[in-house]
Amino acid sequence: MASNDASSDTSAQTPGTGTVDMGLEVVTVPVSDVDRAKRFYQSLGWRLDADLAIGEEFRLVQFTPTRSQCSIHFGTGLTASAPGSADRLILSVGDMDSAREDLIGRGVEVSEVYHYARRPGHTGELESRVPGPDPARARSYFTYASFSDPDGNGWLLQEITTRLPGREWDADTDVASLAQLLHETAEHHGAFEAVAPPHDWWDWYAAYMRARGTGSTPDEAAAAAGRYMAQVKHIVVAPS
Repeated sequence: MASNDASSDTSAQTPGTGTVDMGLEVVTVPVSDVDRAKRFYQSLGWRLDADLAIGEEFRLVQFTPTRSQCSIHFGTGLTASAPGSADRLILSVGDMDSAREDLIGRGVEVSEVYHYARRPGHTGELESRVPGPDPARARSYFTYASFSDPDGNGWLLQEITTRLPGREWDADTDVASLAQLLHETAEHHGAFEAVAPPHDWWDWYAAYMRARGTGSTPDEAAAAAGRYMAQVKHIVVAPS
């Protein structure tokens, strides 16, 4: 199925946003030497939350990255995964240069900044990397750097300065982000309103904003809102 096919029936097939809060709490990182790993993550300046041992067969260490809502666990008797098998553990940072400088100052080997260019025959993680920040540096999500812990577990720094509309949960959405999404919704609704029979604008808005909140692009969200209006509200736009 093509990517556009997978998202073409957003209003009819995509489940609504869950009603039970599920915050990602912990990611377990497999390590071979618990004390060595503890020293490394302490060196990053991360908060040490726990170091619990029960006998010689079980030990759990928890760290939380600065300001993160998600922590990491490592220890003894936690996972059968091979040490160093965790990869693409992504840390969002607001300023890539400052983040790299901080880590390098703590003795961590951090890669140079890079972005990705997916090309035929060059689709792998390493071979798609291009030196330097994303050419449109103002864009969030496209500029990276990487480092590894002593076991080889791979971490990515991803520069995120502005989150895309729909990428914030309601309780966390600030006024500016909500205003931006409403403005975008109004612009796309204008094209629908120009050719549609009289209708309640809030129905189209709700369908559009829901689709954006579940990951649809603006064009996909507009199509989903149009389908909702036709199928549920019986507001049908005649073919041009």
